[in-house]
Amino acid sequence: MNAPDRHALSAMQAPLSPDVRHRRLAEGNRRRLLPGFPGGQWQSDLDDEFTLRLEEGRLVEDERRTVAEQVLQVPHEPDAFMHWFEALAENGPGQGDPLFPWLATQANLQQMRWFLTQEVAGEAGFDDLVALTQLRMPPQPKLELARNYWDEMGRGKRGGMHGPMLEMAVHELALEPSVEATVWESLALGNVMLALAANRRYAYHSVGALGVIELTAPGRVSQINVGLERLGISPQGRRYFQLHAGLDIVHSRDWNREVIRPLVESEPRCARAIAEGALMRLRCGARCFERYRAEFGLG
Repeated sequence: MNAPDRHALSAMQAPLSPDVRHRRLAEGNRRRLLPGFPGGQWQSDLDDEFTLRLEEGRLVEDERRTVAEQVLQVPHEPDAFMHWFEALAENGPGQGDPLFPWLATQANLQQMRWFLTQEVAGEAGFDDLVALTQLRMPPQPKLELARNYWDEMGRGKRGGMHGPMLEMAVHELALEPSVEATVWESLALGNVMLALAANRRYAYHSVGALGVIELTAPGRVSQINVGLERLGISPQGRRYFQLHAGLDIVHSRDWNREVIRPLVESEPRCARAIAEGALMRLRCGARCFERYRAEFGLG
């Protein structure tokens, strides 16, 4: 290895502040996922992606360490594991956070706009994450992931696609999400979710992270919908939140029965990976909620 290479590797290994780390990853991930065309710079582009993926790997391993102690208590027997997993809706990190009742009953329009700007900027795209996660999964989990993706795609109808529904809220509320205007905690959530889905060594972690979103989202999105209705947002602007308040309950039931349980039954090691992914996702969410409350002066 020559001197410039050693210097570059040393720079990549130097610890970054959370703010710098997640802004770099968010920008890199945006470029990484966009469709493009071949060009003369493909080798340097690969060098850049290698640097990005090294930092992405360090991020995931850092997050895994934060939940390592909790995961030691996770059962591997399928019935016991499913009981543990489903209980995360009540006792997982961030559950019952006072931010959401406040959004429903007290937040003004400016505060709600700031909150949703953060959430939209940190959104990794559930449909794309499911598509990446399902690669080479066993038939039964793969079929349920496909059904979930088909729902995200509006069952083949553009007006039913979930992504454009969220864009309706962005348009009506005149939101302008950007990496620069987003707190690092929100960027971290999107970066972690993509890291799990895009790297096959974390595929089962991604199953847990996506599954726990379906499990825990309905209560939060229903309160966001209540707050938006109170603030005069139209049914079209609220449609994304209205839909997920009910649909995710069904998705969670099917995901637990058709994806998580069969994986744990077929390979006990999946239990730990799924648990780590779920706890990492909940911890990222809880970190966001704490930062948002601080911004709003809620303690």
